[in-house]
Amino acid sequence: MNLKSQEVVQAMNKGTFHSSEGLTLESGEVLEEFDIQYTTYGLKNLKGDNVIWIIHALTGDSNPAEWWSGLVGEDKFYDPSKHFIVCANLLGSCYGSTNPLSLKPGSKDKYFYDFPDLTTRDLAKGLDQLREHLEINEIHTVIGGSLGGQVALEWGYTLGQKLKNLIVLASTAKTSPWTIGFNEAQRMSLESDSTWGENIDQAGQAGLRAARAIAMLSYRHPEDFETKHQDQEEKLDDFRASSYLRYQGQKLSQRFNAFSYWVLSKTMDSHDLGRGRGGVENALSKIEARTLAVGVDSDLLFLPKETRFIANHVNTGTFKEIKSKAGHDAFLIEYEQLSTFIGAFYLEKV
Repeated sequence: MNLKSQEVVQAMNKGTFHSSEGLTLESGEVLEEFDIQYTTYGLKNLKGDNVIWIIHALTGDSNPAEWWSGLVGEDKFYDPSKHFIVCANLLGSCYGSTNPLSLKPGSKDKYFYDFPDLTTRDLAKGLDQLREHLEINEIHTVIGGSLGGQVALEWGYTLGQKLKNLIVLASTAKTSPWTIGFNEAQRMSLESDSTWGENIDQAGQAGLRAARAIAMLSYRHPEDFETKHQDQEEKLDDFRASSYLRYQGQKLSQRFNAFSYWVLSKTMDSHDLGRGRGGVENALSKIEARTLAVGVDSDLLFLPKETRFIANHVNTGTFKEIKSKAGHDAFLIEYEQLSTFIGAFYLEKV
C-alpha cells in the first residue's frame, strides 16, 4: 500500500493513550493511572505487518520525523507511504506522558519528588499497553538507540513471536558502572542546585544545565571536539568548547525539566536485561526476533563491545559498527551508514 504525499500528511496522528488500569512497577509501586503521548505516521496495511516502532533516547520525544529526519519521512528509509510508524513518549518524560510534573490521580498536587522510580522494564510494559490499545498484533521492527535501545531490548524479550525484527543502536544489555558514573555525576549537579528540593516546576534548572554539559562529554568524542571547537587564536579564557557546553546546557533547560532528567537517568542505570532471568546471556538467548545491534567505534558511553555482546548472544544476531568521529550521538547523525546496515539486515536470509 502506497500513499500519496498529501495522504501521508493526513495520515499523521498525535494522540494520548490514557490507562485507568494503572501500571504495577518492577519496584512494587503502582502508577494508578497514566498517559502516554504518541505519534503515528502512515497507515497499517491489511496484513498488519508494516509496523515500525521507534523508541526515543533520554531527552527525545514522539516526533522522529523531526529528530531523525534522515531516516523517517517521505522518500526516507522509513517512509509513511509504506510503513505504519509509531513513536511514543516514554513514561517519565515531559512531552505529554505521565512524569514528575503530572498531577497525582485524584489530587491537585504534582508528583515532584514523589514520582516513583522507573526501570526500562516498566517503560516497555507501558509501551505494550499502548500496543494493545492501538490493536497492533504484530510488529515488523522495533528500533531504538541509547536508552531507547535498552527499552527495545526489554520489550523484544517480552514480545516473543509478535516481533519480527529488533534493531538496537549504541546501547547495551546491562548498564555499566562507567555509564552509571556519568549519570550519577549529572544527578549530583542537579542536587547542587539551591532550588532542588523545592516543589516548583523550575527547580534544578541551573543544575540541569551543568548535567547536560557533563552528558555532552559522554555523547561526543575528543576528536569531534578537536575538529569543531578548537580555538584558532591564542587566548586565556572564553574558549569555544566552554561556550559550546554552556549553550547545550541552556538549550536543554529551555525544553526539558530536571525532574524528568533525574527519573530517566536512573531508569538507564536500572537496565539489566538478565535481572531475575538467569543472567544477561540467558535473557538474550530468549529473544526470538532477528536482531541487528549497531555500535559506534568512537562511542565513549556505551562501548561498541557492549553492543556487539548483544548480537553475539541472541539467537539470530548481526553486529555492525558505525565509523564516525561523532561519538555516541553518531546513531542520530550517520543516516547513510544506518540505512545501509538496516537495508542489508532486512535482506539477509534466515
